[in-house]
Amino acid sequence: MSFRIGFGIDFHQLVEGRDFWLGGVKIPYHKGALGHSDADVLLHAICDAMLGALSLGDIGAHFPDTDNSFKNIDSKILLKKTFDLIKQKNYSIVNIDTTVCLEEPKIKKHADEMRNVIAAILEIEKDDISIKATTTEKMGFAGRGEGLVAYANVLLKKN
Repeated sequence: MSFRIGFGIDFHQLVEGRDFWLGGVKIPYHKGALGHSDADVLLHAICDAMLGALSLGDIGAHFPDTDNSFKNIDSKILLKKTFDLIKQKNYSIVNIDTTVCLEEPKIKKHADEMRNVIAAILEIEKDDISIKATTTEKMGFAGRGEGLVAYANVLLKKN
């Protein structure tokens, strides 16, 4: 059995006047992430991890911000399209481990819903997905509430 590990990372600014999407879930907050799509950093990091595991480039190569068909797109669609690429290569997901760095909003109470959304798209069990959050202790852009970052590791196996 062949295994492949991928790592993904994504950053976005937080700004007033945008919805806050994380892990495919709209979270009530007065700011949202700025981006060409809905700017869901967690789903973007997972996409990059899956693509990286199979040396398929990155999310920007597959869904460029210069392509207006991806303007304001729901990142759950991008996750599904990325998963379709993984399935075409005859791989499936073993597990996903993620960390989101932000001061606010607190996301722990939304983590189960995010895991349910991601699991449904990726055809895995909710228990195969870890979503953790941490602050940066008020340091850097995330600590000042100017933005957020998500990290993801994905383990794939050949079917």
